[in-house]
Amino acid sequence: MKFFHLSDLHIGLKLMNRDLKEDQEYVLGQIIHLAKQEQPDGIVIAGDIYDKAVPSAEAVELFDWFLNGLTGAVPDADVMLISGNHDSAARINCFRSVLSRQKVHMIGQPPRTGGEHIEKVVRKDRFGTVNFYLLPFVRPSMVRQAVNAEENKSLSYDEAIRRLLAREMVDQTCRNVLVSHQFYLPSGKPAEEVERSDSEIRTVENIDQVSAEVLEPFDYAALGHIHKPMKVRGEFCRYCGTPLACSVSEAGQEKAVLLVEMKEKGNLSVKALPLKPLRQVQVIRGELLQVLKQSCEDYVTVILTDRTDLDILDMQDRLRHAFPYLLEIRRETQEKANFGAESLPQVSLSPFQLCCEFLKDADEKEKEILQEVINTVLEEELE
Repeated sequence: MKFFHLSDLHIGLKLMNRDLKEDQEYVLGQIIHLAKQEQPDGIVIAGDIYDKAVPSAEAVELFDWFLNGLTGAVPDADVMLISGNHDSAARINCFRSVLSRQKVHMIGQPPRTGGEHIEKVVRKDRFGTVNFYLLPFVRPSMVRQAVNAEENKSLSYDEAIRRLLAREMVDQTCRNVLVSHQFYLPSGKPAEEVERSDSEIRTVENIDQVSAEVLEPFDYAALGHIHKPMKVRGEFCRYCGTPLACSVSEAGQEKAVLLVEMKEKGNLSVKALPLKPLRQVQVIRGELLQVLKQSCEDYVTVILTDRTDLDILDMQDRLRHAFPYLLEIRRETQEKANFGAESLPQVSLSPFQLCCEFLKDADEKEKEILQEVINTVLEEELE
């Protein structure tokens, strides 16, 4: 059993107001070519199909072209995709019953009631059964009823995912794959130390983190949400990253499609199939004359280190001529120390800590209620 692991297409994305349609079409075309070449049995797209919940007509048209290309390249493969936090769950869910007859499984919403379960696609090969569990992006408020959460108690992202997966009673004698779009925390690593892209939507205090230990029942976890390729639990629970750089913070990253091959239970391998962008994303730093010598047609952020004053209009014209796809120009300034001013240490407080500073006389019960209210507000901001 071979399948592709993709995620975070972000179709319709603009990079600092630069339209990436041509770039996205170029890299999606490579994926279609790789599918035709490798002939996988399945293609997994782990969320964030679009960059916005209400995508433009042009973005929908591009995705339609991509989907048509994939199904044409590998007509016998199951195409399995879920919604991410950038997508509209309802829109991704449209026409799923019709599309599933064409082996295209678009799952937008997680289980919402006790009678619903995670959507499952079952494939068979000479080694037996492979179960693909398709779990779209989950907010705790979406699944309270499904996981039978206590009415007056807050439900964390971690607990919501744990309960959802526990309900499935995953058959450990089969090969099982989870497709999910959440922030899974690598084993033994604090959330603050996980390198994130500027284009990812983050929560205050990382309240959306889920322990990677919940992935233990699965032979492979095809994850989406983090834009950089990353393993979270051994070799086979991993993020594939975006197929195309979505922000300057992704400059220099190698992008790829992951080809997963599963043989008998416990025997699987992962191979990265490199993707080449139409234009790289670069950060070029140095004095103006040095920078101008590195003229190219990539997307470029320029950081100037000149200590002398520059003619702004002349500098901008020269840089735009040298870099037709210039994204931005920054100046690296040397700040003068003010030894006369007394500096106070900066302390970063969470919303809960700030409220407690203001409400100094609150008892433990009141603080518990306050924390629940803050968590509810933060969840609603994400919706």
